[in-house]
Amino acid sequence: MRALEYTENLQTEDKTATIYTDSRMTLDSLKNSNIHTFLIEEIRRKLTEMGKTNWKIQFSWVKAQVGIQGNELADTLAKEAATNVDIKESYKKVPKSVVISVLGEISVGKWQRAWDQTTNGEITKECFPVVADRLNMKINITHNFTSMVTGHGNIRSHLHRFKIIETLTCPCCAKDQAIDHLLFEYELLNKERDSLISTVLKTDIWPMSKNKLVRKHLLNLLTKFLLINLTKC
Repeated sequence: MRALEYTENLQTEDKTATIYTDSRMTLDSLKNSNIHTFLIEEIRRKLTEMGKTNWKIQFSWVKAQVGIQGNELADTLAKEAATNVDIKESYKKVPKSVVISVLGEISVGKWQRAWDQTTNGEITKECFPVVADRLNMKINITHNFTSMVTGHGNIRSHLHRFKIIETLTCPCCAKDQAIDHLLFEYELLNKERDSLISTVLKTDIWPMSKNKLVRKHLLNLLTKFLLINLTKC
């Protein structure tokens, strides 16, 4: 943009100029009709204005840091300007994408603090203690998976909590039928559990925390263990 402004003010009869830049992204953005960022639009507007006064402007890409004199000089001047507090900023607008990103980080931070402080969702917090990690995961949500990470559903500990059944004892033994029992001990799931364990042991140890199991072995958990209907246990 500054190069265009400088060129426009030149007192010359030859109104042709080539502007060299090592920013391929800028050149690609100028060609892309779907990109309308402020600076790109300003460059387009300036080109249109100059075209009306018979200026013919071309852009050309040069490879950076290969000893091209003009490019090396531009880098030197840019670094000097960036460290000089007495020079007024040439451009200081913040892209909308940056604003959205910063606001997103602030929101996730508030969410994390609320998640850390709540006394609800104890089992879910064991699986997903870090909000940002969960947001970055793509999970094929199934009924079985939801039951495992919440403790809800047709599980005896959950049903007993709401006084739907009289006892939470698991039919296979004398232990309470809760998520940890189903995941690590329930005898009727031994075959599925052994398949999961054999895969996990190739890179990790068993048993492991539910958070690590979900983060590192989610696909195996879904395909080797949770295909069984936990609600029938």
